[in-house]
Amino acid sequence: MTGRSKPAVRGFRASTINFGALREWGALEKESIMSRLAGKVAVISGGTSGIGLAIAQRFVAEGAEIFIFGRRQDALDEAVKSIGHNVTAIRADAANLADLDRVADVVRKTTGKVDVVVANAGFTEQVALVDITEEHYDRTFDLMAKGPLFLVQKMLPMMGAGGSIILVASAAHYMGLPNHSTYSAAKAAVRSFVRTWAAEFKDNGIRANLLSPGPIPTPIMDAQANSPEELEALHKHYASYVPMLRLGRPEEQAAAAVFLASDESSFMTGSDMLVDGGISNI
Repeated sequence: MTGRSKPAVRGFRASTINFGALREWGALEKESIMSRLAGKVAVISGGTSGIGLAIAQRFVAEGAEIFIFGRRQDALDEAVKSIGHNVTAIRADAANLADLDRVADVVRKTTGKVDVVVANAGFTEQVALVDITEEHYDRTFDLMAKGPLFLVQKMLPMMGAGGSIILVASAAHYMGLPNHSTYSAAKAAVRSFVRTWAAEFKDNGIRANLLSPGPIPTPIMDAQANSPEELEALHKHYASYVPMLRLGRPEEQAAAAVFLASDESSFMTGSDMLVDGGISNI
C-alpha cells in the first residue's frame, strides 16, 4: 500500500469547515445561555445559604443585579464574597414588616425598579400536633406566609410588565408528613397566594409562580440533626423516599428559578413547579 493515496471520504470536504467560526458561534451561544437575566433586578430573601444562595449566584451569572437580605451580618458578608459582584446585601428580618420597608427603600433608591422577587426565607421545626405552641405557630407563619405576602406587596410598586414573582415552597404541602402541621400549612398558603395573584395581576403583565423543592441538603436540613452521624442517617432516610434515590441539589433549584425568572416562562403563571425528584407524585 506504500505510495498509494488514501481514498477520499465521500461527502466530506475539510476545507469547507470553518472551525474558527464554529468556536465563535459556540462562544456566542454560551454567552446567550448565560445572560437570560441581563438587565434584570432581583430581590431575594434568605439568599445567604442553601437554595437562596444558589439562586443568587446563578442569577448573577445570568446577568442580573441582585439584592439579598437576611438576619445575620456574618452570613451576608460570606454570601457577598461567594457571589462576587452585582450584589447588595441588607441586614433584615423577612418576617418583620419594618425591615421589609427598609429593604424596599434601599432597592428604590439604588435601582428604582424590581423585575424578579424570590421569597425563599424559611426554616423547618418538626413538632407534633399535641406539642405545637402559639409561639411556634406564629414564628412559622410569620416567616413563611406573612413574610412572602408583604415582601411582594412592598416590591409591587417597582414592578412592571414582564415581572416575575417566585415563592419557594416545598413538596411537603402535597404530602401528609407527621410533625409538619405548621410547616406544610404555611407552604400550602403560598401555593394559594400565587393562584390568587395570577388572577389579580392578569392586567399588568406580572407573573407569580411557586417553586416546590424536594429534600435538599441545606442548613435547614442540617439543623434537624444533632450530630454528623444523625445527619447522614437523615439524608439516607429522606433519599429513600425519592424515586431517584438521592437528595436534590441547590443548583437544580436555582436552574428552575432562572427559568421562572426569565422570559422563557412568559406563558406561565399561577403554577407550581415541582423540582422534587418525584417524591410528591408517588
